[in-house]
Amino acid sequence: PHRHGKPREQQFWWRWSRLIQRRPWPPLLVGVIVLVALASPLFSIRLGFGDTGNLPEDKTARKAYELMADGFGAGSSGPLFLVSTDPATNAESALKVDAALAADEGIAFATPGTEIAPGTWFWQASPVSSPQDEATTELVNRLRNTAMPATGVDVEVGGFTAGSVDFADYLGGRLPLLIGAVLILSFLLLMIVFRSLLVPLKAVIMNMLSVGAAYGVIVAIFQWGWGKDLFGIGKAGPVEAWAPMMLFAITFGLSMDYEVFLLSRMKEEFDRTGDNAAAVADGLAVTARVITAAALIMVCVFSAFVLGDNRQLKLFGLGLATAVFVDATVVRMVLVPATMELLGDRNWWLPKALDRILPHINVEGYHAEEPEPEPESVLV
Repeated sequence: PHRHGKPREQQFWWRWSRLIQRRPWPPLLVGVIVLVALASPLFSIRLGFGDTGNLPEDKTARKAYELMADGFGAGSSGPLFLVSTDPATNAESALKVDAALAADEGIAFATPGTEIAPGTWFWQASPVSSPQDEATTELVNRLRNTAMPATGVDVEVGGFTAGSVDFADYLGGRLPLLIGAVLILSFLLLMIVFRSLLVPLKAVIMNMLSVGAAYGVIVAIFQWGWGKDLFGIGKAGPVEAWAPMMLFAITFGLSMDYEVFLLSRMKEEFDRTGDNAAAVADGLAVTARVITAAALIMVCVFSAFVLGDNRQLKLFGLGLATAVFVDATVVRMVLVPATMELLGDRNWWLPKALDRILPHINVEGYHAEEPEPEPESVLV
């Protein structure tokens, strides 16, 4: 037989919302403190690429890596290739480059300059540190900005290790542009849909907190090495350069999906009753079970990536799982009802001048009592 649901006032999520709304300040402060604490490691993030040294110590590839590092140095797996096509380069000026490479403490070994083709000189240098270490990144920048210009020879520093440094810098420099563009467009879209200034602003800030918390967790585990053995990570290293951009794009989309789903129900109740407190409680009670179930499925799926051996998949899966979990619990179930209660009717305020300019978008479609206008028939 079909089981009839309890009245809304007796359901857990309705009572939970009323509990948060009764005293909104304490849960709001606790939720913000938790998210800020989780996101705080973000400020020391270092982008780069891991190497075989990040594998667990019992893996054959890790053992081979350690043997190579012990025999030929940690930087032997990621040498730097220096090339000069400067017409002024000759045997005498090449000796200056040789001396500069030999004098740098970050280089374990460097070959003397060799003219591999007419007008083309080549050097190979092995760093003291491994390709993923911060010292290697500093070495590449030092050679390009200081050591090589001081010789008077135009020398380019390349190779896979130097290319990884360039790629990480490229993505890191453009990540703020991506985040800024997405936030602005999201704010404008939510403002048009919900006819409000504060609701989209609150949504953008809270979504950024959940994404920041995911960034902080992966920095603490993968870069700082906190609990790395629990997740099967052999050695701490940089955060994969591509991961923050992909994590932001995916998690922000999922977070905004939850946000629109929840706020649509609240807005519908507010338009019907004009009671903001009741609209918040009813909206949370109706949508919480769906949001929780969907979030639980995604957390389980993303967490499964952590069970593999690939460090990049571990980092990506853990970041997604953390962002979805935080967003569906701390943000949607604590911060949203608390802030909506504190703001009251101001949640749905929009200046009249702006309301006349913005287009009207009905995300719910047309109701039965308001059928969509039919096109006029044309006689042929």
